[in-house]
Amino acid sequence: MNLPLLDIAIILAYVVATLVVGFWISKRASKDIKSYFLGGNKLSWWQLGLSNASGMFDISGTMWMVYLLFVYGLSSVYIPWLWPVFNQIFLMIFLASWLRRSGVMTGAEWITFRFGDGKGARLSHLIVVLFALVNVIGFIAYGFIGIGKFAAVFMPWQLSSDPHMNDVFYGLLITLVTTVYVVKGGMFSVVFTEVLQFIIMTIACVAVGVIAMQRVSPELLASLVPADWNHLWMGGSLDLDWSKQLAAANDKILADGYSPFTVFFMLVLFKGILQSLAGPQPTYDMQRVLSAKSPKEAAKMSGFVSLVLLFPRYMLITGLGVLAIALFMPQLNAMGKNIDFEQILPMVLAGDILPSGLLGLLIAGLLAAFMSTFAATVNAAPAYVINDIYKRYINPNADAKTYVSMSYLVSILFVIFGVAIGFFIPSLNQIIGWIVSALYGGYTAANLLKWYWWRFNGFGYFWGMVTGFAIAFPLIFTDVSPIKAFPFMFLACVVACVVGSLLTAPDDMDVLKKFYLKVRPWGFWGPVLAAVQQDYPQVQANKNSGRDAINVVVGVVWQTSLTAAPIFMVIQHWQEFAIAMAVVIATSIFLWINWYKKLEDYPADTPADVLKGTNDEHLLNKS
Repeated sequence: MNLPLLDIAIILAYVVATLVVGFWISKRASKDIKSYFLGGNKLSWWQLGLSNASGMFDISGTMWMVYLLFVYGLSSVYIPWLWPVFNQIFLMIFLASWLRRSGVMTGAEWITFRFGDGKGARLSHLIVVLFALVNVIGFIAYGFIGIGKFAAVFMPWQLSSDPHMNDVFYGLLITLVTTVYVVKGGMFSVVFTEVLQFIIMTIACVAVGVIAMQRVSPELLASLVPADWNHLWMGGSLDLDWSKQLAAANDKILADGYSPFTVFFMLVLFKGILQSLAGPQPTYDMQRVLSAKSPKEAAKMSGFVSLVLLFPRYMLITGLGVLAIALFMPQLNAMGKNIDFEQILPMVLAGDILPSGLLGLLIAGLLAAFMSTFAATVNAAPAYVINDIYKRYINPNADAKTYVSMSYLVSILFVIFGVAIGFFIPSLNQIIGWIVSALYGGYTAANLLKWYWWRFNGFGYFWGMVTGFAIAFPLIFTDVSPIKAFPFMFLACVVACVVGSLLTAPDDMDVLKKFYLKVRPWGFWGPVLAAVQQDYPQVQANKNSGRDAINVVVGVVWQTSLTAAPIFMVIQHWQEFAIAMAVVIATSIFLWINWYKKLEDYPADTPADVLKGTNDEHLLNKS
């Protein structure tokens, strides 16, 4: 496709502006390691929320979701629960506050805060660093695959007759540009450029949704999709019959393995609840929570993400999906069994549907989305290598500039590793399935127990994580569905966690008391609470588990309605849209009363000396 000059100018202007901003604020970011990784805990919750939303607006995920919407219709709302997308609700309600109260810099440093510095804690620390780095490499590969597929459609030079090699070339080119500004700017660069990127993406999303509404009537859409395509719930199985419209879609549904849908839905819900209770993986999501000014702001930031992200993102996803169904069915049918559903998004953009100027803005926005996710992912790698390995075990007394310089090198090396992996994985669906179900599945048990059971120790954590790794990695080389393997993986990891903990001594009580006093989780903490009350009789147990559970259920309904409403709007099902918005309003009022108004940085009975010497000491006068 040959882009018009105006669109090329918009894209180039955006890329240049991003690089300039990254270098401009690099001096502020490179003052010290805390500024580089956490923005010095000076970024506002709304800035972090917009940044987090922009980081989740990744191009690879958007391509995947457009294909889901195209093939599965309204039921595609539930398939991203594989991640699970509703982990943001658990963070918003209670886990973001708990996590931020730790005052640490990375997920691996949090392990030391939870388990102490004994042998078990050190083993746990190393295994979570390994997990985080594998996760970073996986997501770099994921982003590299997506941006290559996207860019190859628009760039004028086709360097090979092999489409995959063209994808690789353009993936390398754009990855190189993105790496430059990420490495220089750290978290300040990530957040400030992502706020700009989010504004661009929102404008483009709304415009695409409006164009789809103008070009495709509800009657035309209904004539081109299976009967149940516009149903939010299909019952026991996915009875979508595409044989009359696009036979290859039936083969795709069979290959994806999402039917019988009720079984899939229950597995996803079971896995999603457990993974959400385990807290965020040590990625950009966790880094933003730890970057918040205070525990209360961390909770606000997590809620703000769903509020600002879902409506514009699903206007874009639905708009592109609807335009593809209405205008590109002949081209898709012509591909036969060689159809690549992940190419639907760039195919629509290359189809001369969007006016010049808007097309450039949208491509710039999608490049921004890639850069956002890539930036946040890459920024996580040096946080672990430098803070949790180099600083702790190799050179603990280096000056701040040395740590930041080493961070540059680590970022570059991990980009190289991730891109190398991406060379050999042609499908987004393949790598998404492995990351969210196999890799995250092995992470779930150990990270669930660390919050809620006092007797769970460092050795239990280590053996639970090792068991998860041992099961997850072979799944890459088999045809076993990771989501169907999850219950068995989780059970094996729970056994390893419990046995590893009970066959070894409990963690040091002083470490447990410090953790409990700062974080104040609910769960099975009776012996630790009793020990704390000997020193601080006023300290009480966290009795908010029931309220938090109710708020989570309401929050998931709120989030799902925010997802469904823009889909109903773009396909012009106005009655269903009105119902979805009514649910959004009702659940918002409930959460305002039962969650937002009850937010607190620390419980009122937190002793003043617990906050002294932390990055939350400024809250002493408020406690």
